[in-house]
Amino acid sequence: MSRMNVGPVRAFNMMREIYGGFEEVGASREDFKNYRKKYNNLIGEYDAEMAVNHLMRKKEYLPNFSCEYFTDDDNCLRGLFWADELGKKNYHIFGEVMSFDATYRSNKYSMVFVPFTGIDNHCCNVTFCGALLGSETTESYVWLLRCFLKAFFKQPKVVVTDQDPAMTKAIDLVFKESRHRFCMWHIMNKLSIKVGVRLCNSTDFKKDICNIVWTDAISSEEFDEKWQEIIDEYNLKDNKWLHDMFGIRKSWIPAHNKDELFSGLMRTTSRSESENHFFGQLCNSRSTLVEFLSHYESALESQRHTHRKNDHDSRFTNPEMKTIWWLESEAAKIYTRTTFLDAQHEMDMMRKLMCQTYTPEGDFVKYYIKDWTQVTTKPFEVMYRESDLTIYCECRRFESFGLLCRHIFYVLRQMDIREFPKKYVLRRWRRDVVPNGSNRNDDSTVVPALDDGGRALLRDIMYANEYILNKLSDNMEELSLYKEHVESYMQKADNIDFVPPPPGKRDRFGELTGTSQNDRLPVRVPLGYKTKGSGSHKRIKSKQEEAIIKAGRKQKQCQNCFEYGHYATTCPEPQQKNKGAESVNVANVVDKSKKGKGVESTPQSSVIGSSTRVLRSRVNKQ
Repeated sequence: MSRMNVGPVRAFNMMREIYGGFEEVGASREDFKNYRKKYNNLIGEYDAEMAVNHLMRKKEYLPNFSCEYFTDDDNCLRGLFWADELGKKNYHIFGEVMSFDATYRSNKYSMVFVPFTGIDNHCCNVTFCGALLGSETTESYVWLLRCFLKAFFKQPKVVVTDQDPAMTKAIDLVFKESRHRFCMWHIMNKLSIKVGVRLCNSTDFKKDICNIVWTDAISSEEFDEKWQEIIDEYNLKDNKWLHDMFGIRKSWIPAHNKDELFSGLMRTTSRSESENHFFGQLCNSRSTLVEFLSHYESALESQRHTHRKNDHDSRFTNPEMKTIWWLESEAAKIYTRTTFLDAQHEMDMMRKLMCQTYTPEGDFVKYYIKDWTQVTTKPFEVMYRESDLTIYCECRRFESFGLLCRHIFYVLRQMDIREFPKKYVLRRWRRDVVPNGSNRNDDSTVVPALDDGGRALLRDIMYANEYILNKLSDNMEELSLYKEHVESYMQKADNIDFVPPPPGKRDRFGELTGTSQNDRLPVRVPLGYKTKGSGSHKRIKSKQEEAIIKAGRKQKQCQNCFEYGHYATTCPEPQQKNKGAESVNVANVVDKSKKGKGVESTPQSSVIGSSTRVLRSRVNKQ
């Protein structure tokens, strides 16, 4: 239960319902609490050592598992990176675009959790690897990205982050071949603050600026021209923030990078934010590192189970067709369900297009397609060559997302093309790009010495096994025959002599902690880390709330000088040791106050007498 971030009391109540009563559980609620307490006490200061040993043992026994860590001068853990084999396989398939961001309060040591996130063939999040960092400095991120490059061997084409200076500098130093893009949402979220709330709410400024920022239907020249028009219209030439954002427009404006491959797949860090929320459901700020790794593995297992389910639905269910066009049924056999629905939507939108004219240009024919759904009035130019089915559109949707646009589908339908162009079907969007079940028994893990042909044979066997089980699910007689056939091969496999792992016996706690005799010093738990997002654990109060509290608060009065605003211990005046001196001090205060009001000062003896009476009355009241 602890793997799912379930506490001892809730775990006891769940087991009570499962087994049917308190007596059937076999333990009390206090036993559950005590076990959890003893477990945490047993971990104690060996938490970091146990977490590192857990990952290092995986690196030793799993052929393609990566793990790196580094410590400070006191041997306290400062950084931990890990990546398994399936994450590496997913990266080589879906790693064209990647996003990573730091999330906070995932463990009791305030180490930030940094998951590396991509997009799979179902347009869902896929986690490539994870890391824990003790600080968000440039040096920490440089170490992290170098570990990533060492494990995955190649750089992503596009990296999306926020405007964190440490991340930006580290990416420029390590990922020199990648295109770094800033999160559009983080930039546009600052618009009201940097420009002014009144301008954004009382005018059409925000609407006008969003119309040219978020669209990719205009060219880079049109964007620059319309940006300057908006700046001139609202008299914002002296706004430094807008000037700076326009200077880095190639790093976040879609109109300036739509010609780059896969630039439109990820424009914000919302994928990372969603990933942080996903892992945050199973983690908390009181978790030890051992518990955090257990929660991470449970969350990753859930994510991969969802991917297997989506693969199964895409392969063995048929979507509903909206047209009788040949290419729609072809796309249903090629793409995953999510990707097919996107292509189907583009085909359905062909009814809102119109071909204005076409002109031959050498081997190509240029079509001018009017799109009534776009804000631009300019027709889209589509170039088509019939000899080899080469076609590309001015909207650059295929370059940005890897999927054909409605303008290309319109031309293909006009030319009566009945077979989907294979050159425009990217491998990352195919429904058979990852064999179902490969994340449980990976072919390279089972037989790491196989070449590419052998691995392809294993993939075909796994796919054929899944296909047979789905086809024969309603025929019990055939399933029984197939089971006997499989069991006969299982007996042959049992007779094969496998090399056993190195012998060794440890008790349960020894296996859990990973304690063993080694030459290196044990890794100590991190202490005293303060990250940017760890916070002060106090709720931030608004200015209005602070004013209300201050107005209703009783003012402080000093018992030394009788002024308001401080106490006697913080009084700037010398401390009075007796009542006589205190009376003289009160007389001076009264004298000063009367002089400030324009009243003549009274003799000091009368003032002292009145002050003494005031002090006596206060003592009698006490």
